[in-house]
Amino acid sequence: MKKKIALLLVVLATTLTASAQFEQGKKYVGASLTGLNLSYNGSEKFNLGLQAQGGYCILDNIMALASVGYDGNGELPDALTLGAGGRYYILQNGIFLGANVKYVHANDNYNDVMPGVEVGYAFFINRFVTIEPAVYYQQSFKDHSNYSTVGLRIGLGIYLP
Repeated sequence: MKKKIALLLVVLATTLTASAQFEQGKKYVGASLTGLNLSYNGSEKFNLGLQAQGGYCILDNIMALASVGYDGNGELPDALTLGAGGRYYILQNGIFLGANVKYVHANDNYNDVMPGVEVGYAFFINRFVTIEPAVYYQQSFKDHSNYSTVGLRIGLGIYLP
């Protein structure tokens, strides 16, 4: 019985400390790594992507984001991305749903606009720092069979008061 009460108190304390993480006015800085054969589309065998994000909680549990990124692989020209999006944090537990749109520029001959969705989890290491795994899908408007991508992203985030 004591173990159950102790477990209940730990869960309650975790919930109470997590509840203030996604409140209005919080700022966010993050970086993520994609690729290492953790993404798939019709034209690439190996992909490595780096992305930097900045965000601001415009309302409780709702964050607006801006991102810049780099994608490289062995076969296609390297691509630069610029994007905007948002996240909705579900019930302050760290699970988030995201939507975004990215402009992709590769070499001089490929430009694309790619809307995307993601589902992830913000796992707090301490009060401000998170590890954020996410599964994502990016839809290509230019050539959906070769450039639409499903993948796994691993990120590191910092939530600032």
